[in-house]
Amino acid sequence: MPKLVVFNQVTLDGYFAGANGDISWAHTREKDPEWSTFVADNAKGGGVLVFGRITYELMTAYWPTPSAMKNDPVVAERMNDLPKVVFSRTLDKASWSRTKLVKGRLAEEVRAMKKEAGEDIAILGSGSIVSQLAQEGLIDEYQVVINPVALGKGRTMFDGIKAKLALKLTKTRSFGNGNVLLCYEPMASHP
Repeated sequence: MPKLVVFNQVTLDGYFAGANGDISWAHTREKDPEWSTFVADNAKGGGVLVFGRITYELMTAYWPTPSAMKNDPVVAERMNDLPKVVFSRTLDKASWSRTKLVKGRLAEEVRAMKKEAGEDIAILGSGSIVSQLAQEGLIDEYQVVINPVALGKGRTMFDGIKAKLALKLTKTRSFGNGNVLLCYEPMASHP
């Protein structure tokens, strides 16, 4: 059964997007060969990518372009080749290669995806999806990269959760550019 994994970069003050949806801060750090290798290795994995509309639109503005193929060829190839699901009530179509548009039923659709045989499912960005699926207990792992930058305001990936989410740290890794990977799993709930 596939695991549902969240991979998000966040600022030191906890935002995955700035107040106006800006995520450029996650891509302006100095080049770090170890970080670049980590990103490329992550991209080589298989599975299904899951996005909300806003993240999907940000991704389609870059990854299918010649600029992405020139600047990030390994990641661009995988982003374009992997199957993708975008959850949106407002999009009419999803034109990026291998993308399925789902108009509603987020938790129901993800439960069905987790029951299918196959590789893991990765949510990239998509804060409202993360908070909804966290509340449903559907997320198996959170991979959070802390970037050494503070924004002062923005969106957290847990906006809107209604109950405390207790997590257990399973792995850490620091990089020369100051980024720190923290991996968590949900703790078993106690009655």
